[in-house]
Amino acid sequence: MNVARRGPRLPGRDRRLPGRDRRLPDPDRRLLVRARRRITVQVAGAISVVLALVGVLVWCAMGHGQGSAAERDLTAAAQHSPIAHPPPCVWLYELRADGTVHAAPGAPATLPVRRALERVSAGGAPETAHVTVAGQDYLIHTRERAGTTVQAAMDLRYQAAEQQRLLRTLIGAEIAGLLAALLVGQVVSRRAIAPLGEALARQRRFAADVSHELRTPLTRLHTRAQLLSRRLRGGTDPILLIDEVDQLVTGTGQLGEVVADLLRSAQFKQLHRPFGPVDLAVLAAELAVAEDARAAAQGVSIEVRCDGPGDPVVRGVESALRRVISALLDNALGHTGPGGHIRVTLTGEPGTVCLTVRDDGAGLDPGDAERLFTRFEGTGFGLGLALVREVVDGHHGTITADGRPGGGAVFTVRLPAHPAEPIAEPARRPDRQRYQPPLPG
Repeated sequence: MNVARRGPRLPGRDRRLPGRDRRLPDPDRRLLVRARRRITVQVAGAISVVLALVGVLVWCAMGHGQGSAAERDLTAAAQHSPIAHPPPCVWLYELRADGTVHAAPGAPATLPVRRALERVSAGGAPETAHVTVAGQDYLIHTRERAGTTVQAAMDLRYQAAEQQRLLRTLIGAEIAGLLAALLVGQVVSRRAIAPLGEALARQRRFAADVSHELRTPLTRLHTRAQLLSRRLRGGTDPILLIDEVDQLVTGTGQLGEVVADLLRSAQFKQLHRPFGPVDLAVLAAELAVAEDARAAAQGVSIEVRCDGPGDPVVRGVESALRRVISALLDNALGHTGPGGHIRVTLTGEPGTVCLTVRDDGAGLDPGDAERLFTRFEGTGFGLGLALVREVVDGHHGTITADGRPGGGAVFTVRLPAHPAEPIAEPARRPDRQRYQPPLPG
């Protein structure tokens, strides 16, 4: 009954340790990763598009604002500013009656645009235009003022420099926004995928539980049906096989209880069966009888004993506790060779009932005992003892394992005792005698 046992192992047994290098790729995990990546990309893309649109709007708004402000400043300067003292970044030119042009101090020699001055001087309307002179862009405004024609010019290189600074800022903000969008996308995708991951995990867990929980009762029924068929073909009187048929009927009923419990567990523990008094001695005796055919075929004996003055009656769900004992017996049978012996001992203590399943099989290393109750999802790892612990924990009990390599193993379950009260069907209560199914002759 141990991971350290020598010789070949049966696949799917409970005592094989996990290995990271043996885990197969998980298709569900890959599906979740792909979905999470898609959501991350979609969220990041959507946020990036929004940021890009905001950047374009800011760029357009800035350009429009700069143009409007420049035209407004030029118009005001052409109307009111002295030629010799124009506003900053603005130069003024005045076309006098004698045809000469008077310029503000420091004004570019490449200006003014005389054609615009001449058109407005000839009676034309005020005009504003973008011009390029000697490779430099200017915004000019020409109009009449107090009998003279004035032209105001603004160098646009300063606006271009501001636009370049804004563009670099927007690009940096877009990159930072993209990184932030990726982080937000990761968070959103994880939260969005979490329910799907939980659902897939429950689905895998339910499938694993079903396959394991149904294996033992089906194997038991199949073995008993084979023996019954063999005896009928051997000419045994059918009247003598009524007990065997009754065992088949009982086994199918117990199988139905297992299926019902599994369906309840699929409802995510929203439904709870009420606890009641359960006599573990009765369950152990019934399961020993149910396993006698399999045990006899393997050359293994099973003994059920009740020790101590107390009654082994606990509060719980009978079908669930039956699965606990069944799984422990199945585990012991799976690791006990021909000629081996399995002993089930029940002890009633004050406030506690102790169930012990001891075998003389391959044994286990005490240092690995706790690992036996860990649920492994990789192929080839058992689930039985993990499910046993879940049921025992649900009954507010404990389960431990002990043993030594080559010296057998001992599994001990302790459950709270049920308050003393009359137990239904006392006739089914086994006496404190040894039960041992017959071995094949």
